[in-house]
Amino acid sequence: MQSSSKVIRIGCASGFWGDSAVGAPQLVQSGQIDYLVFDYLAETTMAILAAARLKKPDMGYATDFVEITMRSVIAQVLERGIKVVSNAGGIHPAACAHALGRMAQSLGLAPRIAVVEGDDVSGQLAQLEDMRDMFSGEPVPASILSANAYLGAFPIARALAAGADIVITGRIVDSAATLGPLIHEFGWQEDDFDRLAAGSLAGHLIECGCQATGGLHTDWREIPDWAHIGYPIVECEADGSFRVTKPKGTGGRILRACVAEQLLYEIGDPASYLLPDVTCDFREVRLVQIDDDHVGITGARGRAPGPSYKVSATRRDGWRCTGSMVIVGREAEAKARRTGEAIIERTRAMFRAAGLEDYSATRIDLFGTESLYGAAARGQDAREIMLRVISDHPQSKALELFAREIAASATSWSPGTTSPGGGRPSPSPLVKPFAFLLDKQRVPVRVVLPDGTSALMTSPAPESIAPPAVSGVQMEPTDAWPGHAQGPQILVPLIRLAWARSGDKGDLSNIGLIARKPEWAGLLWRLVTPERVKQHFAHLAKGAVERFYLPGVQAINFVLHEALDGGGPASTRIDPLGKGMGQILLDLEIEVPAGLLDERSQGSMK
Repeated sequence: MQSSSKVIRIGCASGFWGDSAVGAPQLVQSGQIDYLVFDYLAETTMAILAAARLKKPDMGYATDFVEITMRSVIAQVLERGIKVVSNAGGIHPAACAHALGRMAQSLGLAPRIAVVEGDDVSGQLAQLEDMRDMFSGEPVPASILSANAYLGAFPIARALAAGADIVITGRIVDSAATLGPLIHEFGWQEDDFDRLAAGSLAGHLIECGCQATGGLHTDWREIPDWAHIGYPIVECEADGSFRVTKPKGTGGRILRACVAEQLLYEIGDPASYLLPDVTCDFREVRLVQIDDDHVGITGARGRAPGPSYKVSATRRDGWRCTGSMVIVGREAEAKARRTGEAIIERTRAMFRAAGLEDYSATRIDLFGTESLYGAAARGQDAREIMLRVISDHPQSKALELFAREIAASATSWSPGTTSPGGGRPSPSPLVKPFAFLLDKQRVPVRVVLPDGTSALMTSPAPESIAPPAVSGVQMEPTDAWPGHAQGPQILVPLIRLAWARSGDKGDLSNIGLIARKPEWAGLLWRLVTPERVKQHFAHLAKGAVERFYLPGVQAINFVLHEALDGGGPASTRIDPLGKGMGQILLDLEIEVPAGLLDERSQGSMK
């Protein structure tokens, strides 16, 4: 790995709104960071913030960022010269900055705060025609709750150049919180595509917090001290190379395998990971275990970005109510299923009698029956089952009736029925996400600088941008698998040969699969085909299955279309974000040479 005289150290203290409060103090007190960054926003979060602002105009941001997180560290941050970048501004970054300034003033502090605005494009939708959802192809609805463009990193760099101690943004791509400081510190330009891709990868690896330091690792038994797990730090150099580490003395582990899992997390086509500042190619990225506390990363490549921003929008689509009961004893599964069906049948009859229309959707889930595994479920006769009945309806009063009736099942039908607590469920607004592309020229981005002045950030004209390739050259392992694969074969679960991590993008499920040994990549490519994966997830994935190879980390990335029942808040699944689909794939049984696995390769995967 190349070295330079200047190293910029960036720690991420939050992977989502709701992450632990220990991250920021841990990183600040470590003495190992120059920048503290936070990622708060997801599609569901934006909808929550939009609803909050409708009720109260000065809301719409992540309030605990101000009153809990920053209140606990702002004095140390300013004393140590640590800069802060956060998208906690949600749909109202100016209000977030104002609240942060008031809080700091109450402590006798005066941080220089800058704000990045312009991501809210909800006012433009009435002027748009023929806009369609990127995943479903459905027309963009006229009535929306929120619509925010994913902005890039250069406005953040502009704010830092103006002397900001803290930069508050609305919707940005998650990695921009890290890339912005690197652009500022190293003077990277808009056409430094390889460096911009490397900086974006650094941000991608830490944007989900502890997922880079042992969190969610396939071999979870090898990760010590979950209670005190370290939050991630990247140590970055001007040439784009960087290292992943964590605060000294914290729990978790810095492992090449875990960093590789996070590399594949939700990237889709690794040759064309599309961001507003750069189109990234991560296929040749190399990960090196330098020592117990550092993994080194090189090899990211970039090319020009596209002319559009992705816009994440939400709309109200009626109401949802979810109720649950616990069923105990023999034949618990059959009793629970009959209970759920009876609830729906009874309430449908009550709707008809009251002149109410039918449900928009219903779903019965039985926790404890491995319903997410489909035909691969083991079919064990569980004697305690949690029943979950989920229902959607255009009117809340219909679901209030449903909520009353689900409670009646406790004394009416199945023996062994009890409640997990929490009381009667309540209907809540059903928010559905959609996404589309919007020309960058239609999205004026403004940076409000610490002195109160503002700067307008302009995007390059479309004709000056080279359009990114859709996928580049499809790569495959150069060695499909050596000849000694012949001979006696045995069936083993895929987890014996690979690590995995999964996530979502709308209604797409992304499953990354990394070979435990480099020489096994060809075997995995030959055995774990798109057809095999499609068959394994036939009960969940309704669309095509794509497969991509990353030779740099001996990994395969699968993208399953129409796999999450709409995804996010729209989904009725118990796993709406596909977080468990990697674990389900690792249970796939494959046929391998009997002598392939030695004792070390079996480890904790028995």
